Amino acid sequence: MSRALAWSQIFPRPETDDEDCIAISRHLTIELLIDGYQHGFFPWPHAGVDGFPWFHPDPRALLFFDELHIPRSLSKTLRKHQSQWRVTMNQAFSRVLDDCKTTERPGQPGTWITDEMQAQYLALHREGYAHSLEVWEGEELVAGIYGVYAGFAFSAESMFHRRTGASKFAVIELCKKLKERGLTFLDIQMMTPHMELMGAREISRSAFLKFRTRSLSKALSFS
Repeated sequence: MSRALAWSQIFPRPETDDEDCIAISRHLTIELLIDGYQHGFFPWPHAGVDGFPWFHPDPRALLFFDELHIPRSLSKTLRKHQSQWRVTMNQAFSRVLDDCKTTERPGQPGTWITDEMQAQYLALHREGYAHSLEVWEGEELVAGIYGVYAGFAFSAESMFHRRTGASKFAVIELCKKLKERGLTFLDIQMMTPHMELMGAREISRSAFLKFRTRSLSKALSFS
């Protein structure tokens, strides 16, 4: 029988709020990040907002591993290139984080990753909470994705790519590795067209929070 888990002493219960942004902190700390992710929150800086807004969206976008879909066009790309690609875990976390921060994207110069966020996610990685998956072509890092697992769900934060299809390949490989470790879904937080094509779907905030009744352990080894 599932046991009730104590709620955060820092964050309010999101069930009582109709907004996706539930709280704002002036700074980030590793303690805030761990507590936030353990309860389904994530920081997402926005222009014009002083500090770090914390989101707990309703609905929440998840990619269940048993529902993963590989579109025909992506399958063709993978058959062409994946024999050239090599996958590692946690071998270049700082590089993946930096590339996610600086890679130019349509309509924006990079991502929302600030210097303060970068420093704190590096600290999370050193503590064993943040993880990266890297895709290599020879010695070149051609794609990467990083996220946080604090015993509740693996939340994918950002990714980048330098080869067509490489970031989607990274998602597929991350799903495989998480499934091998007993997880059932990837938390992608907010829906995107690309992730929807791969089978992601939205569930209610209350349904997402029910996953907290499962084991709450930070350990997630990729050795």
